Amino acid sequence: MSVTDGGGVAAPVKSQTAIGGVRRKFQPWNDPSAVPLIRFENVTKRFGDFVAVNNVSIDIHQREFFSLLGPSGCGKTTLMRMLAGFEEPTSGRITLAGKDLAGVPPYERPANMMFQSYALFPHMSVSDNIAFGLKMDKMPKAQIQERVNQMLKLVKLEKFATRKPHQLSGGQRQRVALARAVARQPKVLLLDEPLGALDKKLREETQFELMDIQVELGITFIIVTHDQEEAMTMSDRIAVMDHGKLVQVAPPGVIYEQPNSKYVADFIGNINIFEGKVGSVNGNAVSVQSAGNPPFRVESAEPVSTGQTVFLAIRPEKMRISLDPPADTSNCLVGEVFDIGYLGDWTNYVVEIASLGQRIRVSSANMSRFVERPLTWEDKVYVTFAPDAGVLLTK
Repeated sequence: MSVTDGGGVAAPVKSQTAIGGVRRKFQPWNDPSAVPLIRFENVTKRFGDFVAVNNVSIDIHQREFFSLLGPSGCGKTTLMRMLAGFEEPTSGRITLAGKDLAGVPPYERPANMMFQSYALFPHMSVSDNIAFGLKMDKMPKAQIQERVNQMLKLVKLEKFATRKPHQLSGGQRQRVALARAVARQPKVLLLDEPLGALDKKLREETQFELMDIQVELGITFIIVTHDQEEAMTMSDRIAVMDHGKLVQVAPPGVIYEQPNSKYVADFIGNINIFEGKVGSVNGNAVSVQSAGNPPFRVESAEPVSTGQTVFLAIRPEKMRISLDPPADTSNCLVGEVFDIGYLGDWTNYVVEIASLGQRIRVSSANMSRFVERPLTWEDKVYVTFAPDAGVLLTK
C-alpha cells in the first residue's frame, strides 16, 4: 500500500537549527525531483501465518527525522529491523542510496541502530565505548582520538570521558550510546524507543538535544516509538501504522489537524468524535445530524453526500466552555461538568452530554491567575465550537 503525504497538502513543518543558527525549511517529500535516500517498495514480512508488515511502500529522504508510530504489534519495529538487516522481507524490496539491501548483512549496511537498553560495555570508559566501533573498522589511532573528542563535544560529555557507564545518569548513558552510534558517520541512524528509560522531564529535554544533533550531523534519523508526543515533537514526518499497514504519512501538523481516518484522529492526542449523518451539503458547508442534538454546522472539503454516515472529530482545545448560553446555538452542546484536571497552564474538563449519551473533553488555557467564577463539578455548562474547528471523516 502506498500512502501519500497528507493528501498533497502543504503544511508548515518544524524549523530546525543548523550549524551557525541558520533556520531551514525542510520538505523534500513535496519536491517531485527529490531522490529519496531510503525506499520501501511493496514490502511484506510474514512470520508463519502472521503478517507483521503488509505491503508497505514509503520513501524517506536524506537528513529527514522520520518517526514510525503505532501501538505494540503494529509492525513498526519489524519494519526498522528489516532496514537494519536483522530481518529479511518475505517480499518486496528495500533500497538505501540506490542499493538493493537484499542479502546485505547488518555490519555492511551504512546504518547504525541504537537500542533502548543502550548496550554500553560496563567495563569500558565513555571514551572507549565511543571508540569501539572505530577500532573494529581499523581506523588509525590518531583519527580515532580526534573522532572521539568530536563526539564527546557533540553530546557535551567532555568532562565524563574517563567515567564508566555505572557512574553516569540515565540521560548521560543515552548520550554515550548516541555518540557511539554516530561516531562511524552512518548514512542512517535507527533508534528503537531510545528515550523510553528516561523520566518525563529528562525525556523532553533530550528530545530537543536529539533534534539539534541530528541537524548538525546531517544524518537521517528513523525512530520507532509508541509515544505520540515524542513523535510530534521531533519528527519532520510521521508514519502512523496499524496492523502492519501504513495508515497515514505526513508532517506532525497534518497528522494532528488533518487526520485521514477515525483511527489516526483517535490515536494522536485527545479528541472528541461525534457520529452522525450528513443532512445537507452546500459547497464546503455541511450539516451533520447527530441523534438528540440540533444539526452541527461544519466547514469541510471532504466530499460527502446526503445521508452518509460521518465522524466529526474536534480537538478539546478547539472547543469553548462557559456557564452562560451562547447567542448562536447551532454548534452548542449542553452538559454537566463531570471531572476537572488542573495542569497549571491548562485545565481539562470532562463534560457529560446527556443528549448524546457521551462524555467529551474540553481544554481551556489558564490565561489569568484568578477567575471570578470558576467552573466546578456538576455545573451546567455550554460547550461551543466554530464550524471550521473540527475535521469531517468518512472512515
